[in-house]
Amino acid sequence: MDWLHAIAGLFVGVMVGMTGVGGGSLMAPILILLFGVSPTTAVGTDLWFAAITKSVGGFVHHHHGGAEGRPDYEVIKRLCLGSLPAAVIILILLSQIDAQQIKGGLIMNALGVVLILTAIATLFRGRFHHMAVHARKDTARNFLRYQAGLTVAAGALLGAMVTLTSVGAGALGATLLLALYPLRMRLQKLIATDIVHAVPLTLVAGLGHLFIGNFNLLLLLNLLAGSIPGIIIGSMLASKVPEKVLQPLLACVLVVAGWRLLG
Repeated sequence: MDWLHAIAGLFVGVMVGMTGVGGGSLMAPILILLFGVSPTTAVGTDLWFAAITKSVGGFVHHHHGGAEGRPDYEVIKRLCLGSLPAAVIILILLSQIDAQQIKGGLIMNALGVVLILTAIATLFRGRFHHMAVHARKDTARNFLRYQAGLTVAAGALLGAMVTLTSVGAGALGATLLLALYPLRMRLQKLIATDIVHAVPLTLVAGLGHLFIGNFNLLLLLNLLAGSIPGIIIGSMLASKVPEKVLQPLLACVLVVAGWRLLG
């Protein structure tokens, strides 16, 4: 076992448990910037990491979420109608790029942008929700006409981002759902819906990257060895660490990582 990779998995697991932000937001930049893993391998391996961890989380939410906490499968279906075809299209495009340097540069730049967007979504999620609720009170009837189509479009955006960078299914996905369904779902149902939608998306994207060759099994096993106890520890600490302190700190880390990837 590579203990440094396991420690990285432990750190990411703790942060995921404490903040709810998807592991890809932290795992992929750590692998690239600290361990020198190629961007393509980091993304492909991280997608399998996300698929496994989110499958466990989705199972728990489905069976133990209760009436108010179970995933909204109608919303998940709409998201998948956009995200899965978008994932396949991105995978086809990546498979056609032969130069590893060009492919790696594309992924690093995209990852840097998505990390900065994730930081913004993490920092201002509450404000976005408040604005969406206020706007929906005045435009609810008109908005319902376009809600399904906008959800499919949001799914397509998430599918492209997640397949290209392994980031976006967590904080950005939840923020989009808050904007689209501010009155339909309470926070627990929204998180459950976001997690369950990420399962088929990361599986499809992960299978595609596996076929292309962007995958390291030993690296994945080392990360999981640290992240599983990390998520448990983080979940236990979540109520003890002030969110007002943790969210700005996490947002700063994501911005710095994004800036370094872009640089």
